[in-house]
Amino acid sequence: MADKNKQLRTIDAPFAALGPSGVAIRDRLKHLTTEDEKVLRLVGEHQGRLASADLKARCEAGHDHDNDAWAARKRELTERSSSRIAGTITKATHDQHGLARRCLMAHIQNLEAGIRTLMHRLSLPIGEKGSKRAPGGYRSKGEWFQKSRRLATLEHRLEAARHDWQTGRVRVVRGGRRLLRNRHNLKAAQLTEAQWRQRWEAERWFLAADGESGKRFGNETIRVTPDGEVSIKLPAPLAHHANAEHGRYVLASKVQFQHRGDEWRDRIEQNRAVAYRIRLDVARGRWYLTASWTRPTVKTVPLETARAGGMVGVDTNADHFAAYRLDRHGNPVGDPKRFCYDLSGPADHRDAQIRHALTRLLHWTKQCGAEAIGIENLDFAAETTREKHGRRKRFRQLISGMPTGKLKARIVSMAAEQGLSIVAVDPAYTSMWGDQHWRKPLTSKTRQMTRHDAASVAIGRRALGHPIRRRTAPPHDDQSDRRGHRTVQADRGVPGREEPRPPVTERAHDARRRTGTKRTRGTSASNTVRDACSSGTWVQDPLLDTV
Repeated sequence: MADKNKQLRTIDAPFAALGPSGVAIRDRLKHLTTEDEKVLRLVGEHQGRLASADLKARCEAGHDHDNDAWAARKRELTERSSSRIAGTITKATHDQHGLARRCLMAHIQNLEAGIRTLMHRLSLPIGEKGSKRAPGGYRSKGEWFQKSRRLATLEHRLEAARHDWQTGRVRVVRGGRRLLRNRHNLKAAQLTEAQWRQRWEAERWFLAADGESGKRFGNETIRVTPDGEVSIKLPAPLAHHANAEHGRYVLASKVQFQHRGDEWRDRIEQNRAVAYRIRLDVARGRWYLTASWTRPTVKTVPLETARAGGMVGVDTNADHFAAYRLDRHGNPVGDPKRFCYDLSGPADHRDAQIRHALTRLLHWTKQCGAEAIGIENLDFAAETTREKHGRRKRFRQLISGMPTGKLKARIVSMAAEQGLSIVAVDPAYTSMWGDQHWRKPLTSKTRQMTRHDAASVAIGRRALGHPIRRRTAPPHDDQSDRRGHRTVQADRGVPGREEPRPPVTERAHDARRRTGTKRTRGTSASNTVRDACSSGTWVQDPLLDTV
């Protein structure tokens, strides 16, 4: 039961999520010859060195960078490649530098949150108990001493991070910091030095090209024809490897995009921009070509329109989605549904598990007849500090392992293809209030409700605009409805809503009429009787004759 004296935080209003802004499809480059792979490696290594040098120059410039410096970098790269390749490299450098700056700011905020928690707990007496909203003191003098040392360490890291932010310094690793650290512990990574070197070099290659509207097939650097022929515009130092006109190299492999192939073909036939990226999967020994393009901003469906057909509330957990179908009045319909997934293993396996679970969820939503899905607007960006949850190591790992960012991107794009809307709600108190108000009423001999199932009902009701509680508080003076109807399921004029029980005098009057008993007092007779056969309408009863 929630504490009535506790001040609740403000709950944000639900909103309809925007549709996807881009599309990416991928296909494998099969049957490449030895010469094809050699040329791809040479081009990737050459352009990778250019990208590394350009990123280094951008990081050294810091806050002194401007448009003139950008143009100077592009002119320098053009001499060793081409103008289009130089533009793609400088743009990728700009995006990577901006991402590093945003990550640095998130790191600063994380350090500040940890320091605030440590200072609060260190200021309390040893052994003092905490509450749900604030942690208590540390349990022993030894733990207090260790946390005081950690506080000094975090303050030093915060000072260094703030200095980097003010001076414009960022730390970027082309190829990935995780792969770089694996070099110092190859045994744990289950790699040999040669295998690690191959992965490191492949991740640092640069084989990408931005699309250009109005150009032939939407791209001049990496061109793919409608029949799947792939050709690459070679940089100036590698032009002697060309096997076609105008310094181009045509690969022996042909691609055939199965997913969204018609949409991709329509774009390139109209010479609309399509970006391409070629990547080598060293572990499998396969080459892949990824095509991507932007979409016009999809107009968001109005919130009232999304709510008209009911809602499916979804509670996101570490190993499953708990879903429940609700009608437009907020009433749970049918039984809860659970869609399980496994987030252990490599990243590709986790991503596939999320996709499969979302696919089953969307298909079930379509079968139920709902037109929208209500889901929590989860964001653990400010909750990643280890000081937030103290010794609860497993809970910290549970939160950090939930792919909230990837989940939001996946469900929005996949729901748009099914014609479904996504309504994001504030996650505050959904689990607690759902368990308090809906778990016990919905439990029966044939239905077992969990805390997560009850939370999905709370999320769906909040997405529909209803309070989580099924009924509002009764009047203060008595139990009548003179101050308004106490149910929050639907308004008075909505047919099929839950009606209040008739008054006691009216029930007695109906019983006498059924048994034929004659009333002797006409003053107590009710003037209105609800017609049981009518659809929610009230009829006037004829006046009784009194003697």
